[in-house]
Amino acid sequence: MNSRTNSPTTADWGVLLLRVSLGILFLAHSIVLKLITYGADGTAQFFVGVGLPGWLAYVTIAWELVGGVLLVLGIQTRLVSLILSPILLGALFFVHLGNGWVFTNTNGGWEYPAYLFVLCITQALLGDGPYALSPSRPLGELFGHSRVQMAR
Repeated sequence: MNSRTNSPTTADWGVLLLRVSLGILFLAHSIVLKLITYGADGTAQFFVGVGLPGWLAYVTIAWELVGGVLLVLGIQTRLVSLILSPILLGALFFVHLGNGWVFTNTNGGWEYPAYLFVLCITQALLGDGPYALSPSRPLGELFGHSRVQMAR
């Protein structure tokens, strides 16, 4: 937020919008697609069908659900966004990459998971936005550095 006025800037509102919409997307993907549409067992069978262990489906469902809630509430947004990223890379490489670019292709192309991966990385870089319940630590601290050094 703007340090002079302590009120959110338009950029701050953009970061908040990204965080909340990304969280809602992960919630919908977990609840609507995996639990309601396919069911947990059906999702596990799908994972096995693409060469992944079935147990990973349950972990994915849980983490999308928990991660989505954490993003909406603004709890450690940077870390949550980074931890959700491998789910999208898995969808990209194990499910959609061979289906072409456009997501309307048979079995969905790779544009959607690739874009969501970029959004997660962007969220991790930008941070929380206003109204976060537990603001993120700086990226340097997440990776063991107290301060990120700039190249000279």
